Amino acid sequence: MNLQQLEYILAVDELRHFAKAAEYCNVTQPTLSAMIQKLEDELNTKLFDRTTQPVQPTLTGRKVIEQARITLRQANLIKDIVKEEACSLGGIFRIGVLPTIAPYLLPRFFPELMEEYPSLDIRVTEMKTQECLEALKAGELEAVLIAGATEGAHFHSIPLYYESFLGYVSRHNALFKKEMIRSSEVSGEQLWLLDEGHCFRDQLMRFCQLESAQSCQIAYRLGSMETFMRMVE
Repeated sequence: MNLQQLEYILAVDELRHFAKAAEYCNVTQPTLSAMIQKLEDELNTKLFDRTTQPVQPTLTGRKVIEQARITLRQANLIKDIVKEEACSLGGIFRIGVLPTIAPYLLPRFFPELMEEYPSLDIRVTEMKTQECLEALKAGELEAVLIAGATEGAHFHSIPLYYESFLGYVSRHNALFKKEMIRSSEVSGEQLWLLDEGHCFRDQLMRFCQLESAQSCQIAYRLGSMETFMRMVE
């Protein structure tokens, strides 16, 4: 068993096709198939059901693939340790960012990061919280920027900053003249919220003790903070 074989089975699992996996790994299909077959022989079990299209992992194969992700992730950490000791970061760094954070936070540090580590290939993907955590657990991302603490043995959380809840209020609304707005003064009918799946929406509903806010969602469904602000204005 070697790391290359583990990379091959991950490629087949992701693409569900031996030929596409071979192309992705930049090897011929016979080579990839032979390496996977050799691994199956060594383990004395089938990792993939080749009779189905697309190819599906077997029950045992799924467990092996999950462990392969962990193993390759740990192997990559060894390379990172060497690079860090040499004070040089390189390779691909994949990061997931919430859509509500990305336009405001990324411009603050991205240019300096690129200038300080020119050999680092940074790839950013905007996705919601649950998608971020699933991708992080699967080894598809190296880090994520999300709101709120995350529990679980799979992740290590580092608080970066704290921010206050601010209301963006129309000048025609009675709340506009107040220095501070109580959560009891806000009702679901007065709020436009992000679509379901955004953690900011869930936090706000808990903070304002709103059981639902379907009335405003039916009137206008939005997913952009900037659009909200322009509409309020």
